[in-house]
Amino acid sequence: MKNKTPLVVPPAVRKPAGLKVGDKLEFKVSAGVIAILPKLPTADDDYTPAQRRVIDRGIAKGLEDIRKGRVHGPFETAHEAIAHLRAHTRSRKKAALLKSS
Repeated sequence: MKNKTPLVVPPAVRKPAGLKVGDKLEFKVSAGVIAILPKLPTADDDYTPAQRRVIDRGIAKGLEDIRKGRVHGPFETAHEAIAHLRAHTRSRKKAALLKSS
């Protein structure tokens, strides 16, 4: 074989395997048998480097909040969490009204 030899997968094999033009493939070898599998996307495949940096900064900020204790909960149920959020919203609205007066 030559370096960078194109691989031709016949339609009779491609269709039942669910492969489409442009799909990335992964090759695995075991006991002399070559298995060709669709390569699954990773998180890095879905985002541009700039988007990844924004996400990473958000994660770092969230971890900083956790380390500094700026968190609520844990809650036993979703209803308990919703009740907490409603009370927190009411207190913030009251504080905003007092501040604007």
